[in-house]
Amino acid sequence: MIKRIDHIAIVVEDIDTALGFWRDALGLELTHVEDVPQQQAAVAFLPTGQSEVELVKPTCETSGIARFLAKRGPGLHHICFEVDDIAQTMQLLRQRGVRMIDETPRIGTGGKQIAFVHPQSTHGVLVELYQLTEQEPENRLARQLSLADRVMHQGQVMRAAVLAFLNHLVSGDAPPAGSNGDQPK
Repeated sequence: MIKRIDHIAIVVEDIDTALGFWRDALGLELTHVEDVPQQQAAVAFLPTGQSEVELVKPTCETSGIARFLAKRGPGLHHICFEVDDIAQTMQLLRQRGVRMIDETPRIGTGGKQIAFVHPQSTHGVLVELYQLTEQEPENRLARQLSLADRVMHQGQVMRAAVLAFLNHLVSGDAPPAGSNGDQPK
């Protein structure tokens, strides 16, 4: 049934400010930030061992995340467990009297199937269940390739700027290095 804790989600008012602790102070690596329109949130992913810390910021004032933030302030939002078979796990939980928020699995970040357990059944903790799908590794690879493309593009932009600067120096439009602007005699 339960394989592992996949992630712990923390609601924040500002991802950059929160990274001051999670990335800068603790030293967790930020792999990427993803916009999740279905949840009206932006999520920063910081892996730690076999799990992740997710920093979740609402992107509109009417989302469930925004209501949570307004009511409770920043802090722990949910714990996510990876399961082998989400439909079977949900059926078993319902048979055991557990109240579900989602009646059927839906697609979450990265293409995984997700469903939430209502906090009334968990003593106040929102619990997410997730099952890895075939699309998730493909989606992660696509994100990594996109990041690599952005890095390559920025490197090319930097290279072009350096070449333009050096060409400007060589063309005589600027004084040679170390000449203090004096003209040769």
